[in-house]
Amino acid sequence: MRKHRSLIRRLAGQRGQALIETALTLPIVLVISISIFEFGRALQVWQLLTNAAREGARVAVLPGSTPAIVQQRALDYMAAGGLQNRALNQINVQSNAQIIMSGTPVSASQVTISYPFNFMLLNPIMQLIVRGSRVGAPITMTASALMRNEAP
Repeated sequence: MRKHRSLIRRLAGQRGQALIETALTLPIVLVISISIFEFGRALQVWQLLTNAAREGARVAVLPGSTPAIVQQRALDYMAAGGLQNRALNQINVQSNAQIIMSGTPVSASQVTISYPFNFMLLNPIMQLIVRGSRVGAPITMTASALMRNEAP
């Protein structure tokens, strides 16, 4: 009977220890998991911006294209990828850029897109950890594409 009680006490103590260990490690594991997902989403948005800048540059090198047409093409690509049109005034088209090809300067067009990116889940968690800080401010992602202009 006495052995039975001591065994129950030992098992009860181990269950309490496991509960405390879980309570201490679970928040850390959750923050790491959320961080992995959030940085993966940030990489996806940056890739989408890069492709949108490339699509805009493809239109910009054509004869007769205007900055409005280039901006609309980039915005359409971003909308198809699920990004909101917060970058309307942050798409810069420079049609008089130059690149060097075979030692000769050649006319080129450059499209640069800046987009404010917010972490959806990581910002509120960071606000809980560091109260009153600017940790949750948006990150400005910038992507650029440069292509040689087509001859008229």
